[in-house]
Parts: sequence; structure tokens; C-alpha cells
Amino acid sequence: MAQGTVQVTHTGTSRWRRRTGEYASLAAALEAAADGDVLTVAPGTYRENLVLQRAVTLRGPEGSPGSVRIAPLDGVPLTVRASAVVQDLHVEGQDAAAPALLVEEGTPELSDVRIVTRSAAGIEVRGGARPTVRRCTVDNPAGIGIAVLDGGGGVFEECEVVAAGQAGIAVRGGAHPRLERCRVHHASGSGLTATGENSALEAVGCEVYEVRGSGVQISGRATAHLTDCDVHRTTADGVTLDTDAVLTLADCRIHDIPENAVDLRSRSVLTLTRTTVRQFGRNGLSVWDPGTRVDANQCEIFDSTGDYPAVWVSDGATAVLDSCRVHDVPDALFVLDRGSRADVVDSDLSQVRNTAVSVSDGATAQLDDCRIRDAATGAWFRDHGSGGTLNNCTLDGNQTGVIVTKGADPTIERCTVESPAEAGFYVSAGGRGTFLNCRVRGSAGYGFHVIDGCRTTLKKCRTERCARGGYEFADGGPDATSGVGPDVEDCTSDESAGLRSPAPAPETAVQTVGQSPGLLGAIPGQRSTEQEPLIAASEPEQPTRTSKAVLGELDALVGLESVKREVRALTDMIEVGRRRQQAGLKAASVKRHLVFTGSPGTGKTTVARLYGEILASLGVLEKGHLVEVSRVDLVGEHIGSTAIRTQEAFDKARGGVLFIDEAYALSPEDSGRDFGKEAIDTLVKLMEDHRDAVVVIVAGYTAEMERFLSVNPGVASRFSRTITFSDYGPDELLRIVDQQAEEHEYRLGPGVAEALRKYFTAIPKGPAFGNGRTARQTFEAMVERHASRVAQLDEPSTDDLTLLYEEDLPELP
Repeated sequence: MAQGTVQVTHTGTSRWRRRTGEYASLAAALEAAADGDVLTVAPGTYRENLVLQRAVTLRGPEGSPGSVRIAPLDGVPLTVRASAVVQDLHVEGQDAAAPALLVEEGTPELSDVRIVTRSAAGIEVRGGARPTVRRCTVDNPAGIGIAVLDGGGGVFEECEVVAAGQAGIAVRGGAHPRLERCRVHHASGSGLTATGENSALEAVGCEVYEVRGSGVQISGRATAHLTDCDVHRTTADGVTLDTDAVLTLADCRIHDIPENAVDLRSRSVLTLTRTTVRQFGRNGLSVWDPGTRVDANQCEIFDSTGDYPAVWVSDGATAVLDSCRVHDVPDALFVLDRGSRADVVDSDLSQVRNTAVSVSDGATAQLDDCRIRDAATGAWFRDHGSGGTLNNCTLDGNQTGVIVTKGADPTIERCTVESPAEAGFYVSAGGRGTFLNCRVRGSAGYGFHVIDGCRTTLKKCRTERCARGGYEFADGGPDATSGVGPDVEDCTSDESAGLRSPAPAPETAVQTVGQSPGLLGAIPGQRSTEQEPLIAASEPEQPTRTSKAVLGELDALVGLESVKREVRALTDMIEVGRRRQQAGLKAASVKRHLVFTGSPGTGKTTVARLYGEILASLGVLEKGHLVEVSRVDLVGEHIGSTAIRTQEAFDKARGGVLFIDEAYALSPEDSGRDFGKEAIDTLVKLMEDHRDAVVVIVAGYTAEMERFLSVNPGVASRFSRTITFSDYGPDELLRIVDQQAEEHEYRLGPGVAEALRKYFTAIPKGPAFGNGRTARQTFEAMVERHASRVAQLDEPSTDDLTLLYEEDLPELP
């Protein structure tokens, strides 16, 4: 094809007309062009290496897309070093060591450019360049489709990589592009890849498919955010994270993956929101190594095509599933290895061919308010050191609800097993476990089946309509020793309801069962001459005041109307939940740990004390006392001392409230080697291990507490409610002074109330403003000035001794 001509429309300086010139080569036209000129290239093939160093427009003829070919024999066909506009060109490169289109500087606009090449990269952006690239396509079977390097950036809109010999789009060296509605397919490496510290990739509405590798790969401290994206039909993992990578997936779809849908390792962090993962050959989520963490919210993982668990957590990693659904999989959740942890909240696990939740090798799982349906085994705690908690969960239509074996020791609380085919709860081979307020209904086998003399604890459990019996405690076998067997307290069955001796008041009892006395004999509460005497459990110390009395004191506090409403709502939820449990109904789970935000002097400590007393009056806490600490009480000076201090503070608060003032000081913005994180980690573990023993309240300034919770997701997930304490207004401060005066037998003289109102209106509300403390300090200052004045009188009257006048007001600070 012959080379065409180039028409240059010069903007010029004349206000009457523009100049137009014809040039035989692009190089000559570019040499003649100035900023703002438009170069229209006639159809043809141009064997030139072009460099755009001015803000010109370079475009092909209208109506003839692809008719202008920039195709030199070697080197970079097109280099852009200015804020130029490039439109409707066809670029071809042959140099395996150079890109086909290189953007080095400026904010150029590239649109409708097609790159068909065998180069190192189809498009390469580097340095300070920030191009806008629209509707461009890259076909480069020899190298990278689009490379953004060394601090480069820019926006790529509706672009397509139709083939790449390596990665479809590669980001490294601190680059940070944004992709919008782009497609990457038929790449021989990863579809999207970002690596290196400060490298960041943002993609919205993009699709990655048909790649011979991972769909998305983030590694080496890089970060990425994908929103409304599709990743499918890869040959390797769908998404891979490695070495401190951080990725957020929101409203994304990952499917048709032969390996792991998502695999993350080496301290990587993944956040998924409203994302679906389906049709994967291995794990839907595969999470490895200490410090690695996945947080999934409102996600769905389903339709596995292999024989592996949908969610795999091992080697000390952490997974959090909140409001998620996992279904139609071989196994739902496997947690294994010491230090590994899974927290599952308000989620559904269903249609599981084998085990819904498996915990082994010293791992921990915490399930709150979850539903497990149609599995062979609902939850299996397999071996020594493995444990955790199932709280307020429903297990329906499983073969067996919960299995505990080989020294595992979970806590199962307020859980209901409906219609199991074999047993509601099964404990064997040295398993332990504590079962509190649990129910089994409609079992085709036993309700609770404990064999091998396992030292299981059952308290306030109930069975109904169990075909083989509510409780079966089989012999410990030939090696069983005296005293081995379950501890059972205040458990019932519909089989034994008529056999329980009437009594004027229910009696709490503890019974240790060594040998199996048969189905009905295993139900505690039935006295027998052959059994050991029942030992009455010690009654907890009763609170000195009722909840109504404590709420009355709360109501008497000045202001804090929204706080009072929040506390009353919590109290009502707890009280109704307690009554529902007493009636044999399910009770909504109420997380009692709180965040108090607001300025000093707004009553946070006082409300925390009253809250603890209320919980004690309702039987939620044993004592209800308040232990107030701050950073100095928790953080030590050397490694190890912080954990000890935090443990000591927690132990002091056992049975009551641990109130941590200025909690954000535990996580300073520039933490470095600060030991505050150790205090936080220790506290979180203690809250998990002793969830019913202590209520924790963290408090501080509103903005600082918001930052504290945002950078500590492990802490934030433990607190269900934030209560904001607003600053007091002038009228409320006046009421506090009035209360102080009445308490100390003073009176406000004529006009003093209005003077105080004006005083509190004018007082500076900066960081030194102490709200209620300021009101009390004002009263104390007035008393001092009053004393100085009255001391000068020889025979002061009662009015002289009690009346405070306007002149007693202190000066404004």
C-alpha cells in the first residue's frame, strides 16, 4: 500500500481563517504542526516511527476506520509525550523489545485505535503519563496487551485485549490505572495482574475470560478494586492473591473456574461484597498462612463441580462470612491448623453432600445466627485443640447435627437441631464439648448420643419427639474409670415430663453420669436411690437493684435522650429474649459489646456503669461491676507484657463491664512497632473465648473511634452497636448546675439562671470543653467565689449562706 499524504490544519493566530497544508510524510507534518493543530492522515501505510511532542490531534479520515497503518519495520511505531489526541489509527509493531504504542508524558486522549502487533506490549504507559484511552483494541500474541508501569496511570474505557502472549493488562512499579467496561480474553498469562508496592488497579464493569492462567493476579503489596466485574473460563485459579496483596471485589461474578475460584496466601487480604462464586473445580475460597484474611459479606458460593470444600481456611489464616450463602457443594467450610479461624454470621449453609462445617488440627470456628440445612453432618469438631462456638444456630434436615470427637471441645449454645436422620448431637472418642440451652426435635435416632465416657457438659437442654430416645449415654468401655462421663444439669425431654417430681420452685441440679442407666434414666432431675446425691449449684450473687430501678437512675440523668433510647432498646431486646427462652422459643441474638462515641464529660462512664448493673439485674452478667482502663493500663513496655496486662484487666472485669476509654490510642495512626496492636489482638481473642463473661465497651471521640474501627476490622466485627453521646446544650448544663446546687444545699439567686445560660452559650466549645465536667467545675468556682464574698460578713443570714448570685460566676476561659 502506498503512503498517503497528511493534511495539517493549523489553528494559526488569524481570527479570520485557519491555514491548511499538505505534507508527504507524517514526520514532516509533525515538524510543521504546533499545539492545537489537527493532522488528518490520508489512507495508506506509513513506515515511520512517530513521536508526538506537541498537543496536536492526529487522526485518520472520517468514515474509513483502520485505513491508516503506522507500521515501521522496528522500534516503537507511535510515542506520545504530550497531551495530544490520537484517533482512528491502525498501529503495527514488530519489535519484541519495544511496545507498539508508548505513552510517556502528558494526558493524551486515544480513541478508536487498533493495535495489531507482535511487540513487548501493545500499549505501554509509564512515568507521569495519564492518558484517557477509549474504544481501543490490542491484539498482541507475542507480549503483554496493556502495560502500565513506573507510576503511570490513566483511564481505559471500553477497551479490549483480544489476544496477549503474556498478561492481558499488567500493572507494576507503583502504577495505578482505572479500567471501565473493558474486556480481556485469550491471554496466555493472567488476565489482569498488579504487582509491587504502591501499585493499584481499579476496574469497573470489566470482563476477563478465556485466559490460560489466572483471571486476576495481585501480589507483592499491590492493591486492586474490582466492581461489577466478571471472571470466568480460566485454566488456572480465577483470582490469586499473594504476598501482602489487598483486593476488594464488589458485585462481581466468578464462575466456570477449573481450579480455585479465589486463592490467597502470605498475609493477603480480600474483601468480597455481594459477589457470587460458582462452578469451581477446587475451592471457592482458598485461604492460607498467618495474617491472610478474607471478609465476605452478602456473597453466594455454590454449584461446585469438584470434590473439594467450598471454603478452605488453613495454616493460621482467617475467614469471615457475614450474611452469605454456601450451597450445592461437597463440603461447605473446612477450617484446619492451629491459629486458623472462621467467623460465620447470619449465613446459610445448605445442600451439602458431606460436612457443612469441619474444624480440625487445633482450628477454631465461630458461628452466630446461622442456618445449616440438608447436609450429611452439620458441624464436625474433629480433634484435640479444635473448638469454637455455635451460637443461636439452626440445623435442619441433616443426617447428624453436630459431631464432636477426639478431644475437640466446642461450645454449642442456644442451637436447635430439627429432624436429624441419625442424631442431633453425637460425641465420641474422647470428644468433650459444652451444650447450653440446646434443643433437638424430631430425631429419627437419639437427641443427644454421648458414648465412650466422654466428659461432655449439658445444661438446660431439651429433646422432643426423638425416635430412639432423647438422651443416650453409653458405657465408657473397658478402660472407663469412675467419674468419667457427661455432666448434665437441668435438661429435659418430652419423654420424662410426667416423671419429674413437682416442686414449689425449679431446682438447679448437677448430675454426673458414669454408666448408661437407659433412656429415661439419663434425664437429669429424676431422683433414684442408686444415683449419687444431687449437688445444688451455687446461686450467683443477686444484684442489689432491679433493672427498673437502674433505668430510673438513667432516666434521671440530664439530657442524653438518644442514649437512653438506645440503652432501653437493648434492655428490652435482652429481657424479651430471656422470656422467649423461658417459654421454649428462639431468642434473637443480641451482641452486647458497645461503642460509645462523643466528647469528654457527656456521661459515657456513668452510662457504662448503669448498663453493667442492668445486665446483672437481668441475669446476663454475674456481677455487673465496671472496670475502667485506658492505654496505659493495657500496653506494656516490652514484648509479652501487653498480653499479661490485658489479660489481668479482662480478669478483673469478669462478670461485669470492661470500659476502655480513648480506645483509639491502642491503634495510633503512625503505629510503627507500637504494642497497642498486641493489646487489641489479645482483647479480641479473650472476647471470643469468654464471650458471655465480660461485656466490653470502647469509648472515645467520634472521629477517632470511627478511624479506630475502620482500621481494625477484627475489632469492629465484635461490636454490634455504636451509641453517640452528644454535647450538652446551655439548658442542659444549667440543669446540671441546678442539680449540684440542690445536692449541696445552695440556691440560685434572681437572674442567675439566665446568666448561667448566657455563660454556657458563650463558653468556648474547643477540645478543652468538658460538657458535664465543665458544668460541675463552674458550680465549684461559684461556690468558691461565694465563700470569699460571704466570709467578709460578720453575721451572715441563711440566705447569705445559700444564695449564689450573678457576681459569683467565674470569668469566661
